[in-house]
Amino acid sequence: MSAATSPAPDVTNREPLRTAVTSRFLRVCAWISFVLNTLIIATGGAVRLTGSGLGCPNWPLCAPGSLVPTEELSYHSLIEFGNRTISGPLLIAALLVAIASWRLRGQRRDLPVISTVVLGLVLLQALIGGIIVWLHLNANLVGIHYIISLALVCITAAYLARMYEAPGPRESVAPKGFTILTHITTFVMAITVVFGVLTTGSGPHSGDATIQRDGVDAGLMSHIHAWPGYAALALTLALLVWAASRRLRPLRWTIALLAVLVVQILIGVYQARNGLPELAVGVHMVLAALTAATMTIVVLRLKRPALVS
Repeated sequence: MSAATSPAPDVTNREPLRTAVTSRFLRVCAWISFVLNTLIIATGGAVRLTGSGLGCPNWPLCAPGSLVPTEELSYHSLIEFGNRTISGPLLIAALLVAIASWRLRGQRRDLPVISTVVLGLVLLQALIGGIIVWLHLNANLVGIHYIISLALVCITAAYLARMYEAPGPRESVAPKGFTILTHITTFVMAITVVFGVLTTGSGPHSGDATIQRDGVDAGLMSHIHAWPGYAALALTLALLVWAASRRLRPLRWTIALLAVLVVQILIGVYQARNGLPELAVGVHMVLAALTAATMTIVVLRLKRPALVS
């Protein structure tokens, strides 16, 4: 009998679940880190969609001899510089979370590792952002830049999920078949994201009017991008039916996943049929990250902190 259908475990001779040991300061910083990693996708999208990618033609300075935009630069420089400005608080938040997490390493091993990965990726993002400016918005590097940002949203979401749960070993609470289907859904969503990035790389929003795209047919890529998206929707519906019928632990987050995925698909269809309006494309970019983050939580809900014998 699977863990999901077995009777409630006998806890007569077991200790209660160990509680989380995180401080309020750490929780606030972790939420700020998640929000800023999501926000920088929105501002990065604004840079690209308004053609402001080279608004600050240099990096780390905005213009020769000036860290901030000069009067000679256009409003594009303000948009680009605004995106850069978020990097500072984002780095500070990641650093504070990492320091606070390492102070808990005696009680927890998961949070220090996750926070260190986040800090490393934030530093990598800053470097890649500079290289992108130096290489005049290379489409492939811009795509990698976005994927790392999306991964950061997922990892910071995972940190939040683990932060509120007890430390120590975890045990599976879902049938093996449901777990396998969840991972298949995750894989299909990852493919959807990759093709979405390639589709954007072939579309009209290059970040600057002088930048040439990668030459791939944008119409064809939009169809290829849609196929795994619809497959992910079907798989998510299957997960929801299964989770609801067996009252599985991931049920509530699977409902959230379906909701955000449906909105994401509707916006995708709208933008494809209306000439890729900038606002719709920007919302689509942010929702892709939030969809992936929700999928991450669904995966984490396949297990729970184990009872201590």
